Amino acid sequence: MLDKFVPTKDVTEEQEDWRLVEKARTGDREAFGELVRRHRAKVYGYARSFAPEPFMAEDIVQEALIRAFLHLGTLVDSRRFLPWLHRIVRNQAYTRLKAAPFAMEQVFSSWSATGDAEADTDWESLDSILYRLGKQQARAGSEEFASPEEALMRRELLETITQMLRCLNPRERKIVESHFFDHLSPQEIAELFRMSQPNVYQILSRSRKKLGQERIRLAVDHYICNRKDEGLMKQVTLKKPEAFSQPVWTTAAVAMYGLTEYTQRRFSMPMVMGLTGHAFRISVVPGDVHIAGPTMFDFARLLPEGMRNLGYETKVVSQFTRAEHGPNANQVAPTLLAPGAREKRKLPDKLPEALSLIHEAIDRGQAVLCWDLFIPEFGLIYGYDTEKREFQAGDNCGHDKPISYEHLGRGLLEDLFVMAIEKPLETDQKSMLTGALQTILKHYRAEAEEADCSSCAYGLAAYDAWRQAFEQKSVEPNGNAYTTAVAQDARRHASLFWTEIAETWTDASFDSIRPLVRESSRLYEQIADEFALLAKMFPFPAGGQPNDPPHAQEAIAAIGRIQEKERDAVALLEEMQKKLLA
Repeated sequence: MLDKFVPTKDVTEEQEDWRLVEKARTGDREAFGELVRRHRAKVYGYARSFAPEPFMAEDIVQEALIRAFLHLGTLVDSRRFLPWLHRIVRNQAYTRLKAAPFAMEQVFSSWSATGDAEADTDWESLDSILYRLGKQQARAGSEEFASPEEALMRRELLETITQMLRCLNPRERKIVESHFFDHLSPQEIAELFRMSQPNVYQILSRSRKKLGQERIRLAVDHYICNRKDEGLMKQVTLKKPEAFSQPVWTTAAVAMYGLTEYTQRRFSMPMVMGLTGHAFRISVVPGDVHIAGPTMFDFARLLPEGMRNLGYETKVVSQFTRAEHGPNANQVAPTLLAPGAREKRKLPDKLPEALSLIHEAIDRGQAVLCWDLFIPEFGLIYGYDTEKREFQAGDNCGHDKPISYEHLGRGLLEDLFVMAIEKPLETDQKSMLTGALQTILKHYRAEAEEADCSSCAYGLAAYDAWRQAFEQKSVEPNGNAYTTAVAQDARRHASLFWTEIAETWTDASFDSIRPLVRESSRLYEQIADEFALLAKMFPFPAGGQPNDPPHAQEAIAAIGRIQEKERDAVALLEEMQKKLLA
């Protein structure tokens, strides 16, 4: 006797889908909600096969569901709902990836109308959605705009927008709804609410910022929920990085050293400082020698370049709010560096993308380099607790503690920068040194760095700006002391870098440059000694008296001697580069 056939859950759901589709076509809200509940996880998993990041998959799914709401009437066979929805997801994924492979969702466009109601809605713009909903609501009674799919779409989106509008106070909400849903001009709103037109613009602007922040919070919540749905709600803590104990002033290099700790390739600290170019950097803010000078460079260009010199490909998420330097963290009120101050600052638009990069890297056993975790310096994230929404992070400045997900990019400077290793590259010692020399010499000549920040002097030209600040007696003691300490420590590592190459890179291919390498080591040791004299005169953090005439004259002379020795060093490096490329 044949066994009785028992339908599986998938077969039963497929048979019942068509009934739900038919009901949804008539505007049955619960029916479409049940379809979404049944298939959302499958659709999200399908989207993940196209999208490089979870947050992008979520955007694709949201867009696909919106299009499904609007076009349910075009589904010919009600029994083919899931394949039809998959096709929408696939088409949306191709469109999204072709248009902007790694583009983050833009929070807002502008407060202007998006055109007439017939124009395509930009579903990535809250403004566009609001205007469309407002126009549909105004004409909901007309037969042309009364389709069940359109009505259902309107109700669903209105509920989402209503949740976001809860972040506004009653007055702000009335004005926003009058502007978008009733399509009143600021002048009409001013007359209606008996206020000035500039006040209306101010409230709209303030509301825009609030809604933007609320949308990012919702995006983070959705991201966390997706991780939970994928079974990724967990706690992971990697081994504490040795980098935290490195007594090095260049925190970018320390963090890059920390990244390599979780790989099969290990480097000494001088080797990381040298190959990444940090042992040879000098950047000075003209006028006052501000403390920001040593970190005023294009993180997204130079840090991945330095990691490639070490033999790694990296991935970066960055968002910067200003082109110039911010305040000196050593001279602001301590409350501005406290966690409570971060809560008051703007959430970065790219926060969901940054969270995704960090989680994926740590899940692979890799720490992540971050800027301004506790102070405006570089550190490492080496663990996470998704339930608490916290990262375990630290640096070599004495910090090692949890930091909230929502506090990333909300430090004193409100900059967001995270970088993780993606994969090792095929390389050898000659390729690494050739790449390092290119990085070093470009910096000395200030090639491409003028575009990084026009208010900073780089390479050999930095010494001219430094001397001029002393001549003008406009030097800020704390910033000058910090710049001096960083430069002295960097040149000490430069000397150690060349010594290590001379003594441990024993391949015969380096014999032709070995005398140049040894001479470079001696020269950078002399430069480090000159900087040590300046560091003794201007100790960090107090900074001494740099504008005192005798001290200023002594500093000007020392900087002149250093610059001459640096020119000699550049000549050696250029000769070394020629021999390697010959």
